[in-house]
Amino acid sequence: MITQYPVRTIDLSALRENVRTIRAALPDTTMLMAVVKADAYGHGIVQTAGNALAAGADWLAVARTDEGVLLREAGIDAPVLVLGAASGLEIGDGVRHGLTMAVCAPGMVKAVQRWAAKEGKPGLVQLKLDTGMGRIGVRNEAEVRAMLDTLAACPEVRLTGVFTHFADADGDTADYTRAQLERFKRLTALLPAGIIRHCANSASIHRYPDAALDMVRAGISMYGCPPVATDMPLLPVMDWRTAVTFVKEVKPGDKVSYGCTFTADKPMTLATVACGYGDGYHRAGSGRAQVIIHGRRCPVVGRICMDQMMVDVTGVDGVEPGDEAVLMGAQDGTVITADELGAWSGTISYEVLLAATERVHRRWVNGCE
Repeated sequence: MITQYPVRTIDLSALRENVRTIRAALPDTTMLMAVVKADAYGHGIVQTAGNALAAGADWLAVARTDEGVLLREAGIDAPVLVLGAASGLEIGDGVRHGLTMAVCAPGMVKAVQRWAAKEGKPGLVQLKLDTGMGRIGVRNEAEVRAMLDTLAACPEVRLTGVFTHFADADGDTADYTRAQLERFKRLTALLPAGIIRHCANSASIHRYPDAALDMVRAGISMYGCPPVATDMPLLPVMDWRTAVTFVKEVKPGDKVSYGCTFTADKPMTLATVACGYGDGYHRAGSGRAQVIIHGRRCPVVGRICMDQMMVDVTGVDGVEPGDEAVLMGAQDGTVITADELGAWSGTISYEVLLAATERVHRRWVNGCE
């Protein structure tokens, strides 16, 4: 019986094992960047960062400057790359805390120069190239040269690396990914020797090993949810559990939940479970999702409510209030994955990992000292 529900448990030993597994598959000269943006995909940015570094990660990546500041305030002094485009005071915070900023326009370089001069410390930057993602980045040789000219005129700014992002490394357009890689190599040939080149995300770590270059960025795979098929024995890091709160018998013709979308066609036993879309469990999974109780998959019936949902436990012996219900994870050899949970709701594992709201308890186990 669990006393706090719903609860997400993050097994940090699984995270460390995944980091070691990914690292072992890389060339000896390739570094590993652990992506801990968005609160480490819901796993806890400080806890995840520390354990990833302990397992051999060389760099950390965040999306925004404030995420990097959190790491610095927690005493983490490893190199941190801010992947997104920062501006104004964000750049000042980045320089002040020794974060490496992504730059993709001359004005951004000049802003880093101003803040670096003000703070009396170097402004660390990496050049972001847009090779086909269409989001942010320098797109052609003329723009690369303009950036180099600006960097040359900004002596307090240090260019440490260059990177791009694949748009469809987990999809079916291998030719597009290959074209992005070739464009990246062509544009980076214009840059000074010795800077870090990186373009491989989780999917390309598994599918395009020749894209490893100087460093790879492990995101979703580090959390045990690889976006493509892989032979790597990656472990899920997070599970999600709650409790049964009520059990009842219904008869044919009885309706269940909002909108009366479910009508029993036979005598059934239903269990009410303490979780709903107010906890981040997607309402779109109504009538499709499953929950594990007593090691059995039990289908969700009727619409998922804000705080509760009902599941069919007909034929599952001895279900009682207080029994554990697994929303994502394993119980007695039966498993529900983040990918499954996402598919039932028409979304992806990334969103499932991030979806829990503040009222869902989180606990971290097996962390490093």
